[in-house]
Amino acid sequence: MVLQVAAAEPRGVEPQLLDAAREVLDTRADREGWLEPQFEVVLQRPRTPLLPCRKPLAIEPVDTRHASRLRLAARCPDAEGWEQTFTLKATVSAKVAIAATAVSSGKALTEADVAVERRDITSLPDAISDPAAAVGQSSRRALRGGHVLRSAWLSAPVLVKRGDSVRIVAQRDGITVTVAGEAQESGARGAVV
Repeated sequence: MVLQVAAAEPRGVEPQLLDAAREVLDTRADREGWLEPQFEVVLQRPRTPLLPCRKPLAIEPVDTRHASRLRLAARCPDAEGWEQTFTLKATVSAKVAIAATAVSSGKALTEADVAVERRDITSLPDAISDPAAAVGQSSRRALRGGHVLRSAWLSAPVLVKRGDSVRIVAQRDGITVTVAGEAQESGARGAVV
């Protein structure tokens, strides 16, 4: 993907790079479903001085996995053109789901356990934006009130434990057979045990 940063008048290289980085972050925010994201982007000073470019830069993302270290390649298309890779550091904040109260490990979250606050999510790529996505999930670890809820910390709650009595239902061609049984392993909703 090449980003053409339009410039009505000749601009310095830095504003064009910052605009391109914000565009990359806007795209990621849409993809991740971040609520009301805000970005602060700073260009890390390159070892060589920035040469002016009279035309809009052609900018390509090189590595945008981590907002704290975005790498963009820029090429100046004018007669004295140049090509260089730049590193930019972004800080990202958004409204995310947090633990409203202390939550013990294994507890299924209720609406009362989840709140929404603006937080720095620069280093939390799996922060949960939608509180409804956290409700009903089980915490894999103890959480203190105020912790940002992350996908890695939540899982579907275990509904059946190994050794529990279960009802086994088999259906085929309109015939249903039901028998009592014992779960051979634990399982969450939708799991096959």
